[in-house]
Amino acid sequence: MTREPDAVLGGRLRLYQPPRGAHRAGTDAILLAHWLAPAPGAELCDLGSGPGIVGLAAAILRPGLRLCLVERDGAMAALARDNAALNGLPARVIEADVLAPAGERRAAGLEPGSFDCVLTNPPFFEEGTYRVSPVPQRAAAHGFAAGGLDGWIRTCADLLRPGGQLGLIHRADALPRCLQALDRRFGGITVRPVHSRAEQPAIRVLIRGIKGSRAPFALVPPLVLHGDDGRFTPEAAALHASPLVAP
Repeated sequence: MTREPDAVLGGRLRLYQPPRGAHRAGTDAILLAHWLAPAPGAELCDLGSGPGIVGLAAAILRPGLRLCLVERDGAMAALARDNAALNGLPARVIEADVLAPAGERRAAGLEPGSFDCVLTNPPFFEEGTYRVSPVPQRAAAHGFAAGGLDGWIRTCADLLRPGGQLGLIHRADALPRCLQALDRRFGGITVRPVHSRAEQPAIRVLIRGIKGSRAPFALVPPLVLHGDDGRFTPEAAALHASPLVAP
């Protein structure tokens, strides 16, 4: 744990993170926390939460959410509990493997159809396609076995109520695999590309889907993170600083 918590959302959220060298949350988590707009009282699950930044930031942005943080690593789950307490945010923290069989997830406290919204930043790489980090926590956060993305999305669908919303962020080049995993589980798919600079290819995609919907696909205008001067664009800066920016 760092000696002092990081300040997030312009200081509205304070966050203990693992030491540098391990996987630490950043811009991806902030963008994902803004991506959905659940109503007050909605039950939201941050699936694969790590230290809890996505779910806790969402709770700051949308007061009144009922929050559940799900993390398989015991040390990271403990950080999530500490961070919830540090910020005075009630949150249920469940230690469970997203890819475990349904019976194991239920035994851990994850019942099917329990949530109105699921936010998730799944591991970006599948076995055999990347160089594994020597840091165990970083390796676990970045990768999983072949076919893991489909299983991850299947769990998201299982946990959502009919009509519930899924929000996820992934590498831009993984968009075809994401859409394949969403197919027949989610409709009303909305994709927003994220570019580091306007003239460069997208580096991330934000994806929203509705369980069981038959609404058409939508590709919305991109988010550009940096201007020519290397600083955040006004929109990116507002997302990082303000608790009131709508997605």
